[in-house]
Amino acid sequence: MTKTYHFIGIKGSGMSALALMLHQMGHKVQGSDVDKYYFTQRGLEQAGISILPFDEKNIQPDFEIIAGNAFRPDNNVEIAYADANGIGYKRYHEFLGGFMRDFVSLGVAGAHGKTSTTGILSHVLSNITDTSYLIGDGTGRGSANAKYFVFESDEYERHFMPYHPEYSIITNIDFDHPDYFTSLEDVFNAFNDYAKQITKGLFIYGEDEQLRRITSKAPIYYYGFKEEGNDFVAHDLLRSTSGSGFKVSFRGKELGEFQIPSFGRHNIMNATAVIGLLYTAGLDLNLVREHLKTFGGVKRRFTEKIVNETVIIDDFAHHPTEIIATLDAARQKYPSKEIVAIFQPHTFTRTIALLDEFAEALNQADSVYLAQIYGSAREVDNGDVKVEDLAEKIVKRAKVIDVDNVSPLLDHDNAVYVFMGAGDIQTYEYSFERLLSNLTSNVQ
Repeated sequence: MTKTYHFIGIKGSGMSALALMLHQMGHKVQGSDVDKYYFTQRGLEQAGISILPFDEKNIQPDFEIIAGNAFRPDNNVEIAYADANGIGYKRYHEFLGGFMRDFVSLGVAGAHGKTSTTGILSHVLSNITDTSYLIGDGTGRGSANAKYFVFESDEYERHFMPYHPEYSIITNIDFDHPDYFTSLEDVFNAFNDYAKQITKGLFIYGEDEQLRRITSKAPIYYYGFKEEGNDFVAHDLLRSTSGSGFKVSFRGKELGEFQIPSFGRHNIMNATAVIGLLYTAGLDLNLVREHLKTFGGVKRRFTEKIVNETVIIDDFAHHPTEIIATLDAARQKYPSKEIVAIFQPHTFTRTIALLDEFAEALNQADSVYLAQIYGSAREVDNGDVKVEDLAEKIVKRAKVIDVDNVSPLLDHDNAVYVFMGAGDIQTYEYSFERLLSNLTSNVQ
C-alpha cells in the first residue's frame, strides 16, 4: 500500500525536489505553502502534485508528514495543529536520513558549489545506471528500482548530521550563515562531524586549508589543480567561449581528457570531484566522459537568456566566493563584453559579517548595481546595515537601483548583465527584461 506524503512548505527547493522524487516512485504526494509564486512550483504543477493553502484540515493522522524547517507552531497552523493533536512529523533532513539507507548514497556537501556538483553527479550517474536524486534547485528524480541515490548535503543548522552516506564530496569550507554559525571554526567542526559519518570514500578539495584538517574513518581522496598533495589532479586546462576542457590524473596515472559545457575554474573542480568519486566507485570512465559533455546545468546557476540581443545571466550567488566564481565564468564566456553585476545582498547578518568581502568580490565586475538587502524571515532589520554601506566600499562606485526603475542599466553598450542573489533579485531581472522588450516594441 502506497503512503500519502504531505509536505508543509512544499515550494522549498529541497522539499519540492523530495516531493517530485517520491511522486515518481509511485507514492501519493501533496503539499501546502504560501500563495507567492516560487520557481520550484512549476515542476510540481507539471507533475500534477496538489499545492494547497496552509490549513489544519490538510493534516491527517495516517499521512506521513514532512515539515519545512522554516515552519514552527508559532508561524504555521498545520504545525500547530499537528503538535496539539499528537500527530507526528519529520523535518526534511530527518526523513532523508532514514530514506537513504535503502540505496548506495552519494552526498555533496560544501559551503559553495553543492547544487552544481550534485547536478553534475546526478546527471552523469543517472545516464549510466538507474539513479534517484535530489538537487537543491528543486529538481528530483525517483525510481523504486534505483541502486544509487545522489543528494545535496546541507550544513545549515547542521542538517546533514542524520546522513550516513557511503560516499561524499566536500567542495570547500567557508564562513557563511552567520545567523547560525558563530565562527569559521564552528563551520569546520560541523563539516568534520559530518565527515566522520561517511563509510566508503570522502572526496575533498585539497587546496582548501580548512578541508585539509578534516578527518574521517573512510578513505580520504583529495582533488585539485596542484600535483603536490592531491590524488586527483586537473591539468592542461583549455578554457574557451564554448566550455572547458581538461585532463585528469590519479596518483600519476592519466585518466584522459574531459570536456564540460560549463564555465569557470570552479566548474572544472566540481567535475573533477565527480570524476574521482565515480572512478573510485567503479563506474566506467568512458561513460563518465561521454555524459559530462551533455550536462546542461542546474536552475539559477549561470542560467542565460537573450532579450532584445542583450545577454542576461541569472545566478544564485549570495556569498563573496560565489560572486567571484560567477564573474570568472562570465569573463570566460564573454571576454569582449563589459560585465555588469546586479547584486542583492541576502540577509542582514550575512551582509554585516562579510561587507568588505562582498565589496572586494564585486570589484571583479566592470560596473556594479545593488538592490535593497533581502531580509530573512529568521531575522529582524535593526538598521545596523544598509545597502548604501556596501555601495560606498565598491571601487567602481556602485549604484543602488529600485525594482520599479531599472533604466540606469541601459547606460551600457556591448554588456552582459549578471543578476546575482538568493532573495527576489529575479524581480529586478524581470523588470529589466520588460524594459528591453518595450524598447523593441517602441522601435517597431
